[in-house]
Amino acid sequence: MNQDKQTQLSDYLKAWPQYLLPGHLLSLLMLSITRIRLNAFKNPFTDWFIKRFKVDMSEAEESNPHAYPHFNAFFTRTLKEGARTITADKTELASPVDGAVSQAMPIREGRIFQAKGHDYSLKALLGGSAKRAAPFEGGDFTTIYLSPRDYHRIHMPIDGTLRSMIHVPGRLFSVSPATTRVIPGLFARNERVVAIFDTEIGPMAVVMVGAIFVAGIETVWSGLVTPPAGRTIRSWNYTGDEVVQLNKGEELGRFNMGSTVILAFGPNALDWADTLVADAPVRMGEKIASIKEE
Repeated sequence: MNQDKQTQLSDYLKAWPQYLLPGHLLSLLMLSITRIRLNAFKNPFTDWFIKRFKVDMSEAEESNPHAYPHFNAFFTRTLKEGARTITADKTELASPVDGAVSQAMPIREGRIFQAKGHDYSLKALLGGSAKRAAPFEGGDFTTIYLSPRDYHRIHMPIDGTLRSMIHVPGRLFSVSPATTRVIPGLFARNERVVAIFDTEIGPMAVVMVGAIFVAGIETVWSGLVTPPAGRTIRSWNYTGDEVVQLNKGEELGRFNMGSTVILAFGPNALDWADTLVADAPVRMGEKIASIKEE
């Protein structure tokens, strides 16, 4: 058996049992576990996690892992001042997260590329509204995967004014590279929170995708959005007194446990940086794109 077929078989063996797992129940269980304050549990668990995933605590504002009241506080830790540099160039977009690039390319005929042999609908990703998806048709997207060792707060790539937020219930498959390669339409099937902003280069969608064991997605303007998971799509519009304006580099949300962020922009808005290629590592704040001149 050649290497490609061995990899594909391995991916299927990892992915298909997830169809049988109670994803939301496991995530609620994880939510409870990661908030246990008992030192005898949370300290050894945190120590194991740091060693297993090679977490760099020298970047954290609080470098002592035992000082956090529970594991989730450690996992969503803040960085110390100077640990990341936000690109100050107004013609550049900043990475919203630490992670690894999965894809960065155009949105073609309303479809977003996932992995070889798989794509999914932009309309489905944004909650099923053709009107909501229309401004992004012919635009560009990037998908960034956050590993367990990464910093898990999400920041603004560019100055923006929040227009709407949509919570789309769904499955909770893993979003690991192996699962992404074999589960069709993964990111449009998993539970997600979509934040749509108005920016100087047009609309920007920040899609925070849930995954198995992701025990919550939060935003700075509304707190914990999920759980509960629910069964129907919920949406909020922000106008008038509810207007939310965030500058490039400001925190917009966080994952309580890790997942994936997808950015989408309208047509003729930007050019992805040459460094933004599949599997490339990115750090929050660094340049990921140049704004096109009018």
